[in-house]
Amino acid sequence: MIRNRPRRRTALIAVVVTVLLLGGATFGIGWYYSGEILSASAGGTVSYDDKVLESTAKTVTLAASDAATRPGEFTLLWEGGRHAEIGAVVKNAGGRAERTLLSGTPPPDGTDVAVANWAPANDPTTVGLDFEDVQVPTELGAAPAWYVPGRRDTWVIEVHGRNHTPGARAEGLRVMPVLHRLGLPILDITYRNDHNAPASPDGYSHLGESEWRDLEAAMKFATTKGARRFVLIGWSMGGMVVTQLLTNSRFADDVVAVVLDAPAIDMHAAVNLQATKRDIPTFLTPLADLFTDWRAGVDLGQMKALDHPPRVKPPTLLLHGDEDTTVPVQSSRALAAAADRLGWPIQYEEFPGTEHTGEWNADQDRYERLLTTFLTESLRE
Repeated sequence: MIRNRPRRRTALIAVVVTVLLLGGATFGIGWYYSGEILSASAGGTVSYDDKVLESTAKTVTLAASDAATRPGEFTLLWEGGRHAEIGAVVKNAGGRAERTLLSGTPPPDGTDVAVANWAPANDPTTVGLDFEDVQVPTELGAAPAWYVPGRRDTWVIEVHGRNHTPGARAEGLRVMPVLHRLGLPILDITYRNDHNAPASPDGYSHLGESEWRDLEAAMKFATTKGARRFVLIGWSMGGMVVTQLLTNSRFADDVVAVVLDAPAIDMHAAVNLQATKRDIPTFLTPLADLFTDWRAGVDLGQMKALDHPPRVKPPTLLLHGDEDTTVPVQSSRALAAAADRLGWPIQYEEFPGTEHTGEWNADQDRYERLLTTFLTESLRE
């Protein structure tokens, strides 16, 4: 027995060291991922994962991929900030996806490109609308916004998703013509940590938990220009910004309609999905949640509309694609299923074969018809 003690001691030391190493690794992964969650520079990075094989005056042929073969109308982006618009898939065979060329000149054969929902270099003039660059006074300083005039005193405030690059506001361009035809003034805003907008005091993104204050500032600004009621449209994280506003702001009572496009209305579920994409075990995400709260005071557990619905629940058009790999569609399905119980009038519309915030791109006619009908009914006095 005495001779076995060194062996047992060695085994015990090995176990202790292993536990400490695993604990340290777990701590490190949790800390790292919480930093990714809170990063103010996250989002908006363009990955040129597709390739142009051949182009003509009327078509562009891409190497076949999920993005290259997805139905709908999209923007082709490549280095240098250049872009062209592509449409329906004409032919998909032999690893080649041939699509119609709607506008612009495609890049040379062999160019690496991205198939995107919109061109971040655009502004409202590209959809035929005059606009003004305005500055919205926020508690942190002035934040730029695009203002498109309209004849009504109900204003639309557009809130983009988690993308702090110069082109973030372009996300809202796709629906501006519909809103303009309805006579609605439009304010397409930026918020803290956006390009040319003030930084948050701690340098972190708060995922909507504090950004709603900048949306509130935009609504206050709009009232000085004649706004009496509001329609709020939020894409992705912008959906959480909107729901936080509806919970916390005195202006929530002036909101008559809401449109949520692929909204991040369950932050923990979205974090889990992103962890899976990054090969981070989901059992570690609760630790990342704790670090997120500790580092920035952001409690992801409270950022779930199903369990913590907003104080004010206006008529809401909820749109989501069933192949969203950024924000899980299950969150929208669950909220829609609980709408009656929550006392929240929600019209849920799901788009098949559609990626994150790509519903308009997949079926522009359906999207614009739904939006027009919903707003016409919601704004009827």
